[in-house]
Formats: sequence, C-alpha cells, structure tokens
Amino acid sequence: MLAHAMVKAACALMLFAMGAASVSAASIGVSPVRATLSANQKIEAISVSNNGTEPMSVQLQVMTWSRQDGNDVFTATRELLVNPPIFTILPGGSQLIRAGLRRPPDARHEQTYRIFMQELPPPPDPDFMGTKMLMRVSIPVFVLPALGVQSDLRWQAARTSDGALKISLSNLGNTHIQVANFSLSLPGTAQPWITQQSSTYVLHGQSHDWILPVSAENPAPLPGATLKVFAQTDAGDMEAEVLITP
Repeated sequence: MLAHAMVKAACALMLFAMGAASVSAASIGVSPVRATLSANQKIEAISVSNNGTEPMSVQLQVMTWSRQDGNDVFTATRELLVNPPIFTILPGGSQLIRAGLRRPPDARHEQTYRIFMQELPPPPDPDFMGTKMLMRVSIPVFVLPALGVQSDLRWQAARTSDGALKISLSNLGNTHIQVANFSLSLPGTAQPWITQQSSTYVLHGQSHDWILPVSAENPAPLPGATLKVFAQTDAGDMEAEVLITP
C-alpha cells in the first residue's frame, strides 16, 4: 500500500515538473510530460510505459482546465480526442496514445486541457488481503492562439497584516506561464534574500499569490523598498523590479 501511494505521489508531482522531456516512477513513464497543439500541429503523440512487474490497465479522460478563485476547475469535453481511450500495458511494455484537436484554435487566447490517466483495478485476487492505491496522473495540453502569443506579466509585492510578504503574479497575456522557481534580492545586494521553489502554472487572465514566511531573524523589507525578482519559467528566465506596498 505504501509503495503504491509513493508511486502515485511521485507521478503526480513529477508530471507537473517543468523542463523535463520525460518522467518515470516505479511503475509508469510518460513522455512528453505535456503537449502543445496549434493550427499547424493538431495531433501530439504521447508514450506511456509500464516499468512495473504487473500488467497495468489505464483509462483516459479529457477535461477542459480553468481556474476560479484560486482553484483548478475541470469539465469533461470532446474538443480534444485521445486514442485509444482504454489500454493495457504489459510489464516492460509501452503504449503510444495520440491527442488530437477537434476544433479550431481560439484566435486570441490559449485553450487549456488536461488528459487524466486513471489506472483501472486489476482482476480480483482472493489471496490479496490489503488495499491497492491506484495511480492517477494528468498531462497538461495547451493549444496556442491562432493570432500569436502575447506575453504580459505583472509582479507585485505587499506586506500582509501579520508582517509576511506576499508576492503576486498577474498574467495579462494570452497564454499560460509556468514558474519553476523565483528568488528575491534586496537593493544593492547580489545574493538572493529568499528563494521560492514553485512549479506553478498561471493561466492567461489569472493570478497567483505566494506568501513567503518571514521571521525575526529574516524579516520582510518595509513598504517602499524595491525588490528584484528573478524567475525561471517555461518561457525563459525573467527579471523584474517590484515596489513593496503596505
């Protein structure tokens, strides 16, 4: 039970990691870890491999992916087709699935989906007395806007009522941004004041807040100070200066 739980957690975490060509855990491997479609590329091939010692049956489900009030919202859709929708992979084997767009890309804004891979229960084993945790992972799918990508990111910083520091990123562009990590430096210093590991997607038209812990030994700068933000993202490294507001 513990081993299957660790596999599930590892897969879910690693599939969200930025920049890797493939990921794997004790029983499954997926490559690539996300798909990008466009008017010129309407089909993406994804390889799923079984690195375990038992056959594994998987069912696929496609959802539109949006954000509301800081939470992911998933809705069943037929705008994206995956084939085959159900398959079984023998130990050491692999299965090629194809994701295809069934509608034209939006002209101005990126469309976002997720392909959920759900492991199906194996046939009943009368000798097995425990509980098996079934793997469930998801792959993001992005469909680029037909009229091109426009980036517009706004960083902000503010002190909270309890003295912590809130860093906010508003995505006013027309495609997502994935922040792998970022660091904050104080004016006139080369060393980062604080570094935040993230791996966070901010979809177009959305924002995300990070509340950074502070202490008496490492207090947040006072309002009016300027911080330099250095972020690693799937669109490349970026820098910005932010003024801390009350």
